[in-house]
Amino acid sequence: MRIATLTVAAFACLAAAGGFAQTYPAKPIRLISPYPPGGGTDASARIIAQALGEQMGQQVIVDSRAGASGRIGVEIASKAPADGYNLVLGNVAPLAILPASGIKLAYDPVGGFIPVSLIATSDYILTVHPSLPVRSVKELIALAKSRPGMLTYASSGNLGGPHLGGELINLMARVKLLHVPYKGNGPAALAVLIGEATMMFGTGPSVVPHIEAGKMRALATTGKTRSMPGLPAMTELLPGYEVTQWYGILVPAGTPNHIVERLHKEIVAAVANPRVSQAFVKLGTKPVSSTSGEFSALIKAEIDRWTKVIKAADIKGE
Repeated sequence: MRIATLTVAAFACLAAAGGFAQTYPAKPIRLISPYPPGGGTDASARIIAQALGEQMGQQVIVDSRAGASGRIGVEIASKAPADGYNLVLGNVAPLAILPASGIKLAYDPVGGFIPVSLIATSDYILTVHPSLPVRSVKELIALAKSRPGMLTYASSGNLGGPHLGGELINLMARVKLLHVPYKGNGPAALAVLIGEATMMFGTGPSVVPHIEAGKMRALATTGKTRSMPGLPAMTELLPGYEVTQWYGILVPAGTPNHIVERLHKEIVAAVANPRVSQAFVKLGTKPVSSTSGEFSALIKAEIDRWTKVIKAADIKGE
C-alpha cells in the first residue's frame, strides 16, 4: 500500500513538472539591466525584452539596477530564484573585467550563472569634445604626450570596457590619460558634453546622436576592423588594440534545463527577427546569437585576456 502511495505521488510530481514546463512562462519575467538608461546595455535589454515578451505571451520587465560597473545588478541576479523568471543582461565588465581585476565579488561569473545566449556585440567609439584640437588618434596621442595627466576621459565606471579602453592607450602609446568614472555611459556622455571630461569611449546610443549633432567628434572605433563609415579602427595606429562590448542573457545557476532551452530558442528567434535585428543595428550593435557553451567559453576567454591586461597596466581594483 505504501509503495502504491509513493508511486502515485511520484507520478503526480512528474505530471506537475510536465505541466510547469508546458505553462512556462505563467507570469511576467524580470530582466535585470545592470546599467542605467542611456547606454548600450539598457537599450539592448529593452529591445530583447520587448521581443521576448511578444513571442512568449508574457511581459518581460526590464529592472534597472545600476552601479559599480554592473556589479550591483549582476549580484542581485545571482541571488534571485533560479526559476526562469529572473534573467540578467550581462556584458564584459561584470562578467570578465571585474573578475580579472582581483576584486572580491559576491557572485561567481562562471559557476553562478548559466549563459543562455549572446544577443549583440559592438565596438566602442572614441569621441572627444569638439573644443579639443585633434582630429585623429595620432593627433590625440601627440597632444596627450605634451600634456601628461591633463587630458581626461569619462567612462561608465571603474573597470568597465570604456575604462580599459583608455588604459590600453596609456599602456600601448605610453601616455597618461586621466580616468574619470561615472555611473553609466549616459552620465559619462553628459560629462563630455558639458566639458567635465575631454573624451570617452562610448557605446553607439550614448554618443552617435551627439556626433551627428556636432557636439562630439569621433576619432576611431575599437574593434579589430572598421565598423563605422569614415572612421579608422584603433588597431590601425596601435596594432593589437581591441576593446569590444558584448551583451548576453544569463540565468542563475540551477535554473531547470527545459527553461534554459526554451529561453535559448526564444532568444535565437528574436535576434533573427528582421525587426529586432534592425533595432540592434540602429543601436550601433551587431545582432548575434550563440549556444550556451559558446557564450560560456567567451566569458572564460575574456577573463583570461583582461587578467593579463590589468596586470600589465598595473590597474588596481577597488
